[in-house]
Amino acid sequence: MSDHAVTTEDGLRVHVTVHGRPDAPLTVLLSHCWTADESDWHYQVTDLLARYGRDVRVITWDHRGHGRSDRAPEAACTIPHLARDLGLVVDTYAPEGPLIIAGHSVGGMTITALPEERPDLMPRVVGVLFVSTTSGELAKVTLGLPAAAGALLRDRLPFILANRSRMLSLSRREKFPTIERQVARRFLFGRPARARDIAHAVDQLVHARPETMSGFFKDMMNHDRIGNLAAFDDIPATVLVGSRDLLTPPEHAGKIARGIRGARLLIAPDAGHYLPFERRELVSGELFVLVDRARQRVPA
Repeated sequence: MSDHAVTTEDGLRVHVTVHGRPDAPLTVLLSHCWTADESDWHYQVTDLLARYGRDVRVITWDHRGHGRSDRAPEAACTIPHLARDLGLVVDTYAPEGPLIIAGHSVGGMTITALPEERPDLMPRVVGVLFVSTTSGELAKVTLGLPAAAGALLRDRLPFILANRSRMLSLSRREKFPTIERQVARRFLFGRPARARDIAHAVDQLVHARPETMSGFFKDMMNHDRIGNLAAFDDIPATVLVGSRDLLTPPEHAGKIARGIRGARLLIAPDAGHYLPFERRELVSGELFVLVDRARQRVPA
């Protein structure tokens, strides 16, 4: 493992972690969830390295405004920015060879923006995994609540969390993550949920910056890239969602699967939005399927 960074088009430092040998014939890129960081994929990174060692390059990064990457102004917290940042990571650390790209939540939305932001990368994509994500219409999500109450909470909750981040010190939020814990338990996880996984998600929420929460929320409400899905036709693609996902419900996964010719849709019973944590074996296993299929076609 080695830590790196890239500097974005607008001058932000984005933290990148690269596993695998420099000349690995295949690269797996893992794009994380909103308000999270690259550790969103820590189970899958462990599983990929255990199965393939250094023969497959695995790249994770903290999105702009997340984790160890630079704080981003609200106006620069958009899905197109994330897609261009992903392209920069590829240009810098995987400039050649086939790519498998997996995205969780806003990470999956980032993938749907690639055909418009980095169409030059599309011929290199040999596998895609969409995890708990959407191609649009998030403004219709009601968090599993009655329509009026759900819409009100959906629109207010990110700004409540952002205001907590602005008004309370990090140490205080770490000691008393009352709202963050309620959000994680009620809206991020299905059942069963391990205490350590909830704690991990709560820690990510506590450390999320206010601009990150408000900026990406505003942009995601306008996210509409269902028209881009045909660009992934006949690329091996799998769409995963939990049956209890309240943020990107199963019908959103269904629209992605129907929009990509040949895509597979898998619904995890009782799981919520945090599938990489909740259903480690399922998510890692589907990555294995994509990697094994690609390795059959790629010289060692």
